[in-house]
Amino acid sequence: VCRKHLQEIPSSSSNVSTSFTWDWDSSKTSEFLSGMGVSVLKKDKLGNENTPQDLLVSSPCPPQKRQKVKEKERDFVIVRRPRLLREAESGVSWDTLPDELLLAIFAYLPLNDLLKVSLICKRWHRLSFDESLWQTLDLTGRNLLPGVIGQLLPAGVTVFRCPRSCIGNPLFKTSKPLRVQHMDLSNCTVSVADLQSILCLCERLQNLSLEGLVLSDDIIKSIAKNLSLMRLNLCGCSGFSAEALELMLSSCSMLEELNLSWCDFTATHVKAAVNHVTSKVTQLNLSGYRQNLQIPDVKTLVERCPFLVHLDLSDSVMLKPECFQYFHQLIFLQHLCLSRCYQISPAALVELGKIPTLKTLQVFGIVTDSSLQLLKETLPDMKINCSHFTSIARPTVGSKKNHEIWGIKCRLTLRNPSG
Repeated sequence: VCRKHLQEIPSSSSNVSTSFTWDWDSSKTSEFLSGMGVSVLKKDKLGNENTPQDLLVSSPCPPQKRQKVKEKERDFVIVRRPRLLREAESGVSWDTLPDELLLAIFAYLPLNDLLKVSLICKRWHRLSFDESLWQTLDLTGRNLLPGVIGQLLPAGVTVFRCPRSCIGNPLFKTSKPLRVQHMDLSNCTVSVADLQSILCLCERLQNLSLEGLVLSDDIIKSIAKNLSLMRLNLCGCSGFSAEALELMLSSCSMLEELNLSWCDFTATHVKAAVNHVTSKVTQLNLSGYRQNLQIPDVKTLVERCPFLVHLDLSDSVMLKPECFQYFHQLIFLQHLCLSRCYQISPAALVELGKIPTLKTLQVFGIVTDSSLQLLKETLPDMKINCSHFTSIARPTVGSKKNHEIWGIKCRLTLRNPSG
């Protein structure tokens, strides 16, 4: 590739195509950034100029020329203002830098600063929203005013982390499908209609977490369009029918991790889950269904999902030691959770030690401290009650300060004003 001198590259070059367009309106953009908690740069009026003209290499400015005036007009001084676009005798103007170089510089900017430089000029605005800069975005715990999501997600975001945020109407200006593949909206404050307006544009999702949200049949049907979905966390969700659940599970045949714990399910929902979950699933959480999960459901589940490695059936009070025979059929089972399954006695748990692959057993609430110690001595090769919480399909495990979801780190994240 032939390298040209910077001075030979036209200032209006557009070497990197951008599929995202944000209508330039400085006042509206300022309001948008303020809504995200980003202070706006104070700048001089740019008029029709495209780029800032500060030099990368500073050079002394020539003294301003004063024109001679008549004696009677000596109180007035006429100063010739230097042309804004005039090149300095030495140094390189920002205007001459190609798009690729500016993008490389912008790639080092944190989200706050990237949003600020988008206000500098039209060209920088276009480049600051190039899709190459917006692959990963973290807006955890933010108050996102109407229009914010609709502006940012179409910029090319593929990884979107936004739990515990208050999300206003997205106000998408396009009906084009989004590129988002990994999205966490757990425990957000968002209306069903606004959530549907986001998910109806998602067709490439591989990982999705909607923990704690009120959903609808339309939302479940939108999820069903993501045929490449591998991890789905719907823990604590409500608002959708058993028929919609059946459709989604039948469509999402690539699911490997599924968390349907503590949803607002009836016995019909539970049967739809165990009868239609894909056979490829390796980690499954169906805890919290009290009387609605029966021993025949366990039998059906084991027959459908022979590759289960991690199974959580906690808080299913109808389960008895009779269901242990089905666990023995799971030749890959390593982690089993039966906490608060009160019809299972501590003595009966010893039988689970015959499962050669089983490494961990969670049985909180059904063993006393003394019986727990005896159980650990009886099953020395098994870790018992080592974890209170499940990690199945959950995006972030551990510290909330971790900016990763499903092992992917988000580069763009808003810093708190305090630093």
